[in-house]
Amino acid sequence: MTDAADWPERPEPSAGNSVFGSDAIAELVRAQGYRWIALNPGASFRGLHDSLVNHLGNEAPRILLCLHENIAVSLAQGYAKACEEPMAVALHSNVGLLNGAMAIFNAWCDRVPMLILGATGPVDAAKRRPWIDWLHTVQDQGALVRHFVKWDAQPASIEAAFEALLRADILLRAAPRAPVYVTLDAALQEQPLPGMPPIPDPRRFAGPSPAVPAPADAARAARWLQEARRPVILAGRVSRDPAAWARRVALAEALGARVLTSGNLAAAFPTDHPLCPARPGAFLDAASAALLREADVVLSLDFLDLAGTLRQAGEVAARVIHCSLDHLLHNGFGAEHQALPRLDLHLACEPDIAAAAIADALGVGPGTPPPALPAKPADPMPPEDAPLDVRRLAAAMGAALAGDPVCLVRVPLGWHHESWHFRHPLDALGNDGGAGIGGGPGMLVGAALALKGSGRIPVGVLGDGDTLMGIQAFWTAARYRIPLLAVVANNRSFFNDEVHQERVARQRGRPVGNKWIGQAITGPDIDIAALARAQGIEGIGPVHTAGELRAAVAEGVALLKRGRAVLVDARVAPGYSAAMTAGLTREAGRGSA
Repeated sequence: MTDAADWPERPEPSAGNSVFGSDAIAELVRAQGYRWIALNPGASFRGLHDSLVNHLGNEAPRILLCLHENIAVSLAQGYAKACEEPMAVALHSNVGLLNGAMAIFNAWCDRVPMLILGATGPVDAAKRRPWIDWLHTVQDQGALVRHFVKWDAQPASIEAAFEALLRADILLRAAPRAPVYVTLDAALQEQPLPGMPPIPDPRRFAGPSPAVPAPADAARAARWLQEARRPVILAGRVSRDPAAWARRVALAEALGARVLTSGNLAAAFPTDHPLCPARPGAFLDAASAALLREADVVLSLDFLDLAGTLRQAGEVAARVIHCSLDHLLHNGFGAEHQALPRLDLHLACEPDIAAAAIADALGVGPGTPPPALPAKPADPMPPEDAPLDVRRLAAAMGAALAGDPVCLVRVPLGWHHESWHFRHPLDALGNDGGAGIGGGPGMLVGAALALKGSGRIPVGVLGDGDTLMGIQAFWTAARYRIPLLAVVANNRSFFNDEVHQERVARQRGRPVGNKWIGQAITGPDIDIAALARAQGIEGIGPVHTAGELRAAVAEGVALLKRGRAVLVDARVAPGYSAAMTAGLTREAGRGSA
């Protein structure tokens, strides 16, 4: 954590001896180990806000002021993805919760933990201020997000608030991880107390031990894999732990198993390893599909959309072993659980634990944890005067970043996954989970906060639409001196929807040339670099060629190493990678994605 002397929001000492409900709540949040709380202010939690500042001294947790609730939640999502520790978030009443709901849905789909503290006007109507408290009081506020949080509560006393916070912390940290939501009555927060009540010791409220597979099931999985002639591992939602990464690599090498990964998820296996024949992507390429069709055993380590992946491959006759606890979060509200896969063995535990149990059964050792290596682009630097598309953008970025370890926090839909190698679990963090546009900037800021001081450069390649919806997140980066590099792949369009309009026009025999109407972000052109400068960070561009981008990224890295946040506006031609285009074409008749 940044030293208190350098923090831009240091409160004056408070000499008051009075104790209020929110003071006790804040004490427990501190005892639970929360270092940060992201928020956009609101009167419904003014008591808690005062306690964070004047009772705790804005220290553990420290406030991260955000300019929108969606940004606060996205920031917490990016933070947890990078360091696997939850952040607290405060949302103002029903209006703040509704503003942040899309980002909560993203985090839910992404299976990312966070403690969300909501607030409501006084539930006791006699205590409500005229007009405004009535607007901000909801009978069952948690119902607004109950379908996409792991648990929620609305305690009515300090004792009940303690229990709710203890239970919330246990649940959000236990696999499968996801956000939880606790609503704090404004009157409860502002209630005077005769003294500070005893604060429960969170260490005396232990969470569940991690689930482990039955020894017979782990042995059966190991036997199937050992006997397989063409095993395939689908490395999915695994941890950022380098030791678990090393064990996974050692297991694959012992089995001679080919390994496929997902471009929607964080780095799970070295993509330049001989056993990794294809770069991660949203869809299978022909070679990966053939591997699955020819496989005799498939080991899924909590792979995202396992059924859809197997369906893309065609007729897969292999035995399928799935290692996941995700079924514990499935409900009837949404379909983020994806289609139901055919399974021959389901190990109900975290994928890292399953992989270790199988490795133990096979006598496979721990392997060697990977070092933090410099970025490794797969493509050479394009000609200096080459106009940018997304593939040349990746290559030019790689040329400028090749000397430093990089965390690729986000990439856009059009990203060419084959153009960049991942060799460490922090090399890439995947996408936003729920495809809710606008979360990318906040996730980048949160991940950059988690990585601050690590020596790793946080980089987000963001779409222009995503950036424009969440650009105010960069003000928080400027305010709290969080270094990062954002490169906007700016095609001046909501291009994914152009693809959809083209498809519909072709199906209906209508003019394809009209697909840009209601999609193009032009006339007037938007100066995204200027918008970045307006938030207080460095804005560079627009740049149009590979040489200009390489120089801009090199300048951005130099500024980042001096503590600055930087955005580069890179003007790219619209388009997707060949693999993405082929996948979209293949799946066109099967859904709306």
